[in-house]
Amino acid sequence: MGTLPAPHNFTMELQPMDVDTTAVSGPSERAKLLLASPNPSAPWQDLISSIKQTFLPRPKTKQPRPRHSVLFLQALFPILKWGRNYKATKFKNDLMAGLTLASLCIPQSIGYANLARLDPQYGLYTSVVPPLIYAVMGSSREIAIGPVAVVSLLLSSMISNIVDPSVDPAAYRRIVFTVTFFAGTFQALFGLFRLGFLIDFLSHAAIVGFMGGAAIVIGLQQLKGLLGINHFTSKTDVVSVLEAVVKALHDQWCPLNFVLGCSFLIFILMTRFIGRRNKKFFWLPAMAPLFSVILSTLIVYLTKADKHGVKIVKHFKGGLNPISVQQLNFGGPYVGEAAKIGLICALIALTEAIAVGRSFASIKGYHLDGNKEMVAMGFMNVIGSLTSCYTATGSFSRTAVNFSAGCETVVSNIVMSITVLISLLLFTRLLYYTPLAILASIILSALPGLIDVNEAYKIWKVDKLDFVICLGAFFGVLFGSVEIGLLVAVAISFAKIVVNSIKPSTEVLGKLPGTDHIYCNVVQYPMALQISGILIVRINSGTLCFANANFIRERILKLVEDEINDHDMEQGTKRGSGLHVLVLDMTSE
Repeated sequence: MGTLPAPHNFTMELQPMDVDTTAVSGPSERAKLLLASPNPSAPWQDLISSIKQTFLPRPKTKQPRPRHSVLFLQALFPILKWGRNYKATKFKNDLMAGLTLASLCIPQSIGYANLARLDPQYGLYTSVVPPLIYAVMGSSREIAIGPVAVVSLLLSSMISNIVDPSVDPAAYRRIVFTVTFFAGTFQALFGLFRLGFLIDFLSHAAIVGFMGGAAIVIGLQQLKGLLGINHFTSKTDVVSVLEAVVKALHDQWCPLNFVLGCSFLIFILMTRFIGRRNKKFFWLPAMAPLFSVILSTLIVYLTKADKHGVKIVKHFKGGLNPISVQQLNFGGPYVGEAAKIGLICALIALTEAIAVGRSFASIKGYHLDGNKEMVAMGFMNVIGSLTSCYTATGSFSRTAVNFSAGCETVVSNIVMSITVLISLLLFTRLLYYTPLAILASIILSALPGLIDVNEAYKIWKVDKLDFVICLGAFFGVLFGSVEIGLLVAVAISFAKIVVNSIKPSTEVLGKLPGTDHIYCNVVQYPMALQISGILIVRINSGTLCFANANFIRERILKLVEDEINDHDMEQGTKRGSGLHVLVLDMTSE
């Protein structure tokens, strides 16, 4: 490789600002013009400013500014602001949406409690108090609050490593409530200190892979109820679960459970297909799980199928949510583990809830403040941990049903919560004969929505390294554990950030034909034309520092040399005669 030719005439011109220097005398006065950095604010001032931005927003209009106390209450409890304009016509739509939502929420909550390895009533408890708190403090109009599959899996897989629920269910419940308290505390602090950027460390690719792997793990866990297996592994990796299934197939499983569960699973999937094909029947897939629970319970009761090997719920405690303050354990040996699990659950729950809320908010055309949502979610889970609830968040499937049912406000959550509460007070005894296979089929029917193959394909087409993050999270959850999947995804994401910072990409730009000053990447836009004698290079880096300065310099010199060699080979001219100007675009757009 030969040496680069000497630069012909590269010049740099700095346009001076129009500053009146006649009144400036002496170096001290000129220094004030050049540098006038403010004194750094104290940490407590930054904290107060952050809280004010969250709870004391500036009014968007020039109307008289309300008192700070009124602004604070309206920011903390949005229902005080929109509730004044609530009309009976909206309540009619919210009532129908809430009842439709409850018909889906009741069976799903029982199933998710079973997935979290808790008694079924705790799933219903979680569908009573958290939705009420969110209805008062939350700002999303469509989101449906309650237990979800992924968080239930997180709790069962991680807490089971500390305490076995089959050996000591009371200790297991105490840790679940403590984890929920920590999760709510972290969520509230994230919103209070405006730390929503922490969620961005779980990139979209990582969430897609994590959700897909978790969906398969959850599906495999449901084989216990679908096959009627008594003893099952507490591990979540695919190899351990399949080994447990193979061992159980020899002597433990009951075919009646499988037939019953698969029959209603097919029925639920058929109603979902009909609902998607014809939007008028949106209520059909929402009502199908509750209808399946009622019909299967009636079949088992009339045929005495529980005497022939069909596994049923049996004990089901009803009534109001019992107070669980005394069950919170902050002084035991597992408080550190509980805090760690609470942090992970807080991040996953917030990521899912805010993604769901913003998706439907964009459809309705309003903005959703992520920091306020975090505060609402945090208080919701803190109060829930005091009333026998485990970690709740926004559910995509139930939110979609709520939206399709025509909800207007979060009053639909209040209607759903009251309906679930009435069921706890009056109808829990009727669920004694509910087969576990039906609960497994209800959970299985909700899992296809968690596996997004099309989105994974788009990630592959756009960014191969993001696809590696997606695969890392997927296979980490599938063959390792939930913690390993998250750790792999976050580690690869950090590695990507470091690589992009150290080795930013460079692009050669050309002018688009028919335009005056629109320049694009010549590789991405082959029709873009390079200007003769001028090489325009864009540096795709928002930060230039010691870590990437040498790399950028080498890349620029390599592009200059390649441009010179290409021009000389085409024209057959003297080396270096074709390039006269090098333009660096440092806008990083």
